[in-house]
Amino acid sequence: MKKIILPGCILFLAMAGLAIAQSSGQLPTTVGSVPLLTATYQQFNANFTGEWQQYGQLFTDLQQYLFPRLFLLVITIVPVIFFLHYVAIGPMVFDHGGKQVYCYNLFVRIVHWCAALSFSLLLVTGLMIVFAAFLGGGSIVIMARTIHLVSAALFAGAAFFMLLVWIRDMFPTFYDLKWIIIMGGYLSKEKNPVPAGKFNAGQKMWFWLATLGGGVMAVTGYFLYSFPADIDTLRISAIIHSFLGAAMVAMFITHVYMSMAAIKGALGSMISGYKAESELKILHPRFKY
Repeated sequence: MKKIILPGCILFLAMAGLAIAQSSGQLPTTVGSVPLLTATYQQFNANFTGEWQQYGQLFTDLQQYLFPRLFLLVITIVPVIFFLHYVAIGPMVFDHGGKQVYCYNLFVRIVHWCAALSFSLLLVTGLMIVFAAFLGGGSIVIMARTIHLVSAALFAGAAFFMLLVWIRDMFPTFYDLKWIIIMGGYLSKEKNPVPAGKFNAGQKMWFWLATLGGGVMAVTGYFLYSFPADIDTLRISAIIHSFLGAAMVAMFITHVYMSMAAIKGALGSMISGYKAESELKILHPRFKY
């Protein structure tokens, strides 16, 4: 009913304004009625609503066409690329029976796992929201939205502590650029030392995306959940939230692959806190322990 009443009221007001303007001599009466009415309506609409229709159409197109396809590409193409890497190159294998180096204390490991688990829930529920139409909507999507909100709060807290405990080791260096150029040595079957300290360039990119990007996600998510701003701000927030979300999903999949498949035994370091010295000499040779 609102969809009928609102345009009708606007059209009525536009016609009334046209009649008044014509009777006062401000507009010629000899111009064809349809073009004149259209121009008057457009002017009235611009004065009354600003540019909401322009942004609204962009927002509608992105939400309806681009973002579902973007997320679909991320969750299909990225895993396929890593599957091909695993088949063609294979994982790096190191001797974990030798000397072990204590790299991560208990507090750091707890923070990491809180971030990992909460982000996993964010990923799953976020995709459920993006593809709500395919799930039929309803209670399952409402439940996903609630879990998404709680997980976001947990992840924001974990990301804040990650920022505190790891920021000193995460600043970019010149040798990070070389690491990026050689793709961290992951495109070769040979195990040659790569330019990296305690954390490599890939881990640093994921860190900054997770912490600073996560902060932006928290702010835009708050706008989308509580609607405290004007419609344009909400639409911009949704666009930023979706683009950042796609980037974070891609980096998270990369992080999971590297820790669980690309480097044998790497996941164990976030359980025990120890890394094999043989692994550090190849993948983190600039790390002073």
